[in-house]
Amino acid sequence: MNQSTENQFIEIIKINQGIVHKVCGMYRHDPDDRKDLFQEIIIQLWRAFPKFRQESKISTWIYQIALNVAISDFRKESRRPQRVELSENILNISDNIYDNSTEEQIKILHHAIAQLSEIEKAIVMLYFEEKDNEEIAEIVGITQNNVRVKMTRIREKLRLLVTQESFL
Repeated sequence: MNQSTENQFIEIIKINQGIVHKVCGMYRHDPDDRKDLFQEIIIQLWRAFPKFRQESKISTWIYQIALNVAISDFRKESRRPQRVELSENILNISDNIYDNSTEEQIKILHHAIAQLSEIEKAIVMLYFEEKDNEEIAEIVGITQNNVRVKMTRIREKLRLLVTQESFL
């Protein structure tokens, strides 16, 4: 590819990198894993860039590729055995009571979202990004009606998960 194409790609990524960061944050919690996923998404965007026909918005195209890479990476990772590292800091955890109910509610919601399927997570993330059903449908590759049905089911699922978490 020529220098002009490369410069155009870099500019598009600079403008839209928030999308990639959000997808990485949704599917990876460890900072190093997020960085790795970010790099992989950028690589795949670069590979696909010459084929982008501008039939949809650039943000829609970025979401599609980023979500596909993240979901594929998530599936590969879920097949690997989990490893747990403990540090000395764990032994020094304070037992002081810290009351921040809003922070706790956010943690509960994040934990509930983490229990959703890959497609449900993608829909929720796009919903939080205030994307309309038409754009969510285009990004995820389902019909608008299916988006509405899934959102209704996801809301109910999250209500149940949050309620269960609150009582633990």
